[in-house]
Parts: sequence; C-alpha cells; structure tokens
Amino acid sequence: MRSRKPDHPAEAAEDYAHVESLPTRADIRAALETIGEPCSLRRLAADLKVSTKPALNALKRRVRAMTRDGQLTATRGARFGLSEEMDLLAGHVLAHRDGYAFVRPEKGGDDIYLAPREARRTLHGDKVLVRIAGLDRRQRPFGNLIEVLERAHEQVVGRYFRQRGIGFVVPDNHRINQDILIPDGATGGAADGQIVVATIEQQPDRHSQPLGRIVEVLGEHMAAGMEIEVAIRSHNLPTEWPDEVAQQLLSVASVPSPGDIANRHDLRALPLVTIDGVDARDFDDAVHARRTAKGFVLTVAIADVGHYVADDSALDREAFLRGTSVYFPDRVIPMLPEQLSNGICSLVPDAERLALVCEMTIGEDGEVRRARFFEAVIRSHARLIYEQVQGWIDGDESQIEHIDATVASNLRDLYALYAVFRQARAQRGALDVDTVEPRFIYDKQSKIERVEGSQRVDAHRVIEECMVAANVAAARYLLRHKQPAVYRVHEPPAEDRCTELGEFLRGLGMSFSATATADTKSFARVLDAARQRADRRLIETMVLRSLKLAVYSEENTGHFGLSLDAYTHFTSPIRRYPDLIVHRALKAQLNSARPAAAESMADRAARCSMCERRADEATRDAVAWLKCEFMLDKIGERYTGIVAGVAEFGIFVELDNIFVEGLVHVSELPGDYYQYDAAGHILRGRGHKREFRIGQPIEVVVARVDLDNRKIDFTIAKAGPEPGRKRARGRARRR
Repeated sequence: MRSRKPDHPAEAAEDYAHVESLPTRADIRAALETIGEPCSLRRLAADLKVSTKPALNALKRRVRAMTRDGQLTATRGARFGLSEEMDLLAGHVLAHRDGYAFVRPEKGGDDIYLAPREARRTLHGDKVLVRIAGLDRRQRPFGNLIEVLERAHEQVVGRYFRQRGIGFVVPDNHRINQDILIPDGATGGAADGQIVVATIEQQPDRHSQPLGRIVEVLGEHMAAGMEIEVAIRSHNLPTEWPDEVAQQLLSVASVPSPGDIANRHDLRALPLVTIDGVDARDFDDAVHARRTAKGFVLTVAIADVGHYVADDSALDREAFLRGTSVYFPDRVIPMLPEQLSNGICSLVPDAERLALVCEMTIGEDGEVRRARFFEAVIRSHARLIYEQVQGWIDGDESQIEHIDATVASNLRDLYALYAVFRQARAQRGALDVDTVEPRFIYDKQSKIERVEGSQRVDAHRVIEECMVAANVAAARYLLRHKQPAVYRVHEPPAEDRCTELGEFLRGLGMSFSATATADTKSFARVLDAARQRADRRLIETMVLRSLKLAVYSEENTGHFGLSLDAYTHFTSPIRRYPDLIVHRALKAQLNSARPAAAESMADRAARCSMCERRADEATRDAVAWLKCEFMLDKIGERYTGIVAGVAEFGIFVELDNIFVEGLVHVSELPGDYYQYDAAGHILRGRGHKREFRIGQPIEVVVARVDLDNRKIDFTIAKAGPEPGRKRARGRARRR
C-alpha cells in the first residue's frame, strides 16, 4: 500500500474555500490587461482590492498556478505579465531522436521547432514556455526555449549499460532521446543490460545530460512478463492502492443491505443477462429486450458504482488518478479494487446487485421514443458468452445448456431489436469498420505459441447497439436537464484530410465529395462501396486515417463517427471514470441533489482523455513487445502478407493470419530508384515501374527482430520454399 498527497479537482477548490471574494483567473487576466504591463503581486492585489492576509496568500497561490500553466510569465524582477502579450507560448515538447524537438502549443496552432541546442534542456512531454524567433524557408515557426514550466518525467524505465567506466540508462520510451547518466554509487546493484527504473535527480540543462539514480532493478531483458512491467513504468500507470483506499474498503459489504435496496425499483424477476467475453470478470451491464405491439422495450442495467464510490472519497481520488482500467494481453490493471470491480459491483449471475437503469421504448424504425432512468436492484439470470450466444442463435442449442425459457425469449428479442438498430444505424450513416485485435495463445511452457485475430460476431454488435442506445439516452437526458457532465465527442475531419482522401479515392475511380462540413454519410458510402472490392483494406485504412480521435469534453459537440448529435459514456463505470461522472450527474437529477460544479468538468474531461491515451499507448507498447518476442526464433522464415502502409523509406507489411507487422526498407526493395507518390500512397520504381501500394499481397522473409526498439525487418522473398516452411535457428525466451 502507499500514501500520497491526493490530486483531485474537488481538493483544488478547498484551497480557496475560505476566501469568498478571491478573484478568478479571468479577473486576474482582466486586471493585467488594464494595467498594461508586467506588475508586482502587490500592485495586482491593490488593483483587485485584495487586502486580508488569507486572501493575499490565496491570490499568490492562484498567480503561481497561472504561471505554472503558462498563462502568466514571471520576470526576474518578480513581476507577472500575460504570456501572450510577451510573445510567449506554453506547450508540450515533442522530442525527436535526432536531437531537435517541436513544441505543440496548448492553445492550438502550428508546432514550433526547437533546434538541438534549445531542445537538449528538455525531455519529451515537458511543458515549456517558448518565444517564436522567426519563420523558416517553408514559413514554419521556430523558437527559443524561455522556461521549463513542468517536467514530464521524474522516473524512467530502461536498460542500464556501462561503457568505458560510465554508467547510463537508455530509456525504453524512445521519445525520450537523452540517456540518463548514472554516477558510481547510484547503480542500485544493477548489472549491465538489465531493465531498471531510474529517478532523475538532475534534469537536463544547456550544458549537461540528465543525471539519475537507479531505484529499482526489474530484471533481465528477456525475463517473463517484462513487457508489462516496462509498460507500466514507462507510462506511469498506478498499480498500488493507497492506505486510505484499503481502509475505505473495510466498510464495503459483500452484498447489498436492506437499506441499500429500500426505495429502489425491484427488477430481480426481470430476466436480465450479461453477454461478455470468455475471460471477462467485471460485468458492467445486463440487458433485456421485450417485443411489444409497437416495437420494443429495452432495459439496460448498469452497475451502480456511484453508490459505493462517493465523490472525493479515497476510492474516488484513486479512480480519477487511474482514469480507466488497462487491459494487457494477460493482465488487467483495474480502475477500482477487485473487491468492487469483480465483487459487489459486478453483475454476476444469481446475485442481488444495485444498478442504475435506462429503460427505453423503441419503435420498429429503431428510434427511441421514450427513455427513463431509475435506481434499481436486479439479479442477472445468466452469464453468457458472445460466441456461445451466437452459436445458439444460429441453431446449435448445445452452446447454451439448460437455458431458461424467459432468457431464451430475451435473446431472440435482443436479436430482433438489433436488426432494427442496424437499419437505423445505416440510415443515419454511422461508420462501420471492424478492426482485428491480436490475441496471444500460450503453450504449456508459457511461451507464445501463436497470435490470432479476435473475431467479432453479431452477438458483439447486439450488445454494442444496446450500449450506444443507452449512452445516447443518457446524453440527451443530461442536456435536457442542464446537468454538468462529460460527453464523448468526435469532431469532423479536417478539411485538408478530406481533400487528401478525395484525391486518393478519385485515383481508385471512386467519387467522394466530402468537405470540412461533410456529414458522416459521405464516408459511410465509401466504406459501403468498398466492401465488395479487392482493395477494401486499403480504402478502410485511408478513411480511418482521415478521421480525428474521439475525446471527452465538458461540451457536447456530437459524435461524427456514430452520426449522433449527442453521445456520452454511461455503460462502463467499473472500468472508465467518465462513466462514473455521468452516473453521478444522472443520480443528482433523479434525487434532486446538488449538481457537480460545471467549471470542474473541463479539467475532468481533459484528464479522462489523457488517461485513455496513456492506457492505449501502454497496451500498444506491450503488444508490440510480444509480437517481436514471438518472431525472435523465426529469422529466415517466409510468410505471405499484405502491404499495410507505404512511406518514403519503405513499406510496412502485415503477415497473414498472425497479425504481425514489419518494415521492408526501401533499400531492400528490388533494384531500382523508388519515388514516393504521397497522393496515392505508392512507392514506384523509376526504371522498372514496379509499384508497392497499401493492400497489395506480398511474400517476405523475416530478416531481423529488434526487441529494444519494437521493430521487425523483412526482405522481399525470392523464388524458393513455400511460405512458413523454412526454419532458421533463433532464440525466444520462455515466459
């Protein structure tokens, strides 16, 4: 267990709770604009009419926070001014392995180039203040580093080496492009080549590299499970529970009490079921559908996590810190302790559970006519698995043994409802692309035996459509009642991306008239037309690349990909913090309670988006490691695949059936001078006119596997043995 200082939006407000008239950040900005020049804290306080000692101390903390965030800049004379008035911009460093970097401004705009002599004072992710010094020949801004506002890395994980008497750690995160020097006496007993965690005791400056101390030796480079240990530490994923959480869990009962159940709707007799993957343990949602004379009634019951995790409690602060559960191939780092996530909150079969329910009346056209929310007590009547449900629906009754008649009726009506949902989805033009996720299969010696792709069946889509309907209903309910919350938003693609996509598709003989204001149907028509084409994979890839990422926001701006005017996340509060925020907003409205502060939602939404990106990156790193590990003993083997990407420096090839990707460098392509066609995403030989394009079938040979850099290199196969037959000696670690 660990103790730490909590970091939660509600606590920030407590710092100023005793100062009723403390100026806001907007007030401070307005005062500085009126003054017209950088000024002292005393002058600022006088202009804002702040005089009492508590108020002065609180103002000082707020000014320091604004300085830390880059909104204000402190001069050497202890004066404070508006950063934009001093031609300064705050942003985050995007480091490059060649020593230079870019700064991405927080307020948007072009990235600012930092030359190596400026960039060496920072590490990737640092928050900095820069002044634009000019424009280069291509009219791109370059700048000077004024100050490092916030360091992104207190610790790094990497491999320790000792060469010519000097010890250093090479960070596993290759975006950190400086090695950490380790003095004698600070090695922590690490041996050459081991994976370690180092604390940075001296950050880089203009004259020296970062200096550190090894605080943990994780083990040998090829040790079992090392990929997850590295990912956890590289991305600063919290894994230990604070002491305060352990204390709070002591008061959580294993079953709902009569008091918990009182005043709730009793749905224990309703044959709700959960449908999840075979390995699932935390069951967020249970569903039931009933056909009526005019359509359907869909009941979506979601675990009432908010009943057990009070706002600003120790549990809540830790859940906010984690933001989401992180799912590695063979391990989960949960957002909530297992006593909750797999216990009292999980909708396990034949157990009384508290739920927040969305009940929807749906017409034969798939439109939700009416939706209501209420707190309930439920009992799941069956724990079902996607593939078994699909097999049962397809006629194999042995897939689900001893099925209750009411559960069977529920499943049939769910599939009937799914059919009308799918029709409504198609009519509104929602995008529909099935991606394949890798699944690692281990042998008895815990060595990776093969990599499979997870196959989606209609049972997955049944639950997906039910969850989408409930999420839309939640978003519209909150908007109608003006409850502050967070929304899942997906903005339309940028105009230049639409233009590039249009040029590409026209090269394939397809029409595409999208602009910056195009609706989703333009993209959906392209995907639909691609389904019967041999280059379907190519077209889907290019459409996905043109889209922006979905994020969380305190403002509802709609969801482009789903073609919805309002959307949020309500259905997974066990594993996503945004859903817990939405639950609290719904319960506040249902119980006429005081709503959450609207101004805190922006910070919470930004934090949730960051945690989601962090989890995705950590999982991606671990999967890349495992794929490289799987290929270590396959040097020299020949495989079929398709071209999954094209760049100036070569082609990326994804192997058939094992979902492993590697690079054929341009120097390894058949003899010719190759030119890159950016519009068509093609490498074309100047002499022999041979072309390499996305989606093209190809045969390759595994040439090299670099586990440290998560890279696999291929060469083009020559005439010879059948793919996969040749076996070369190699080395793979036992897990």
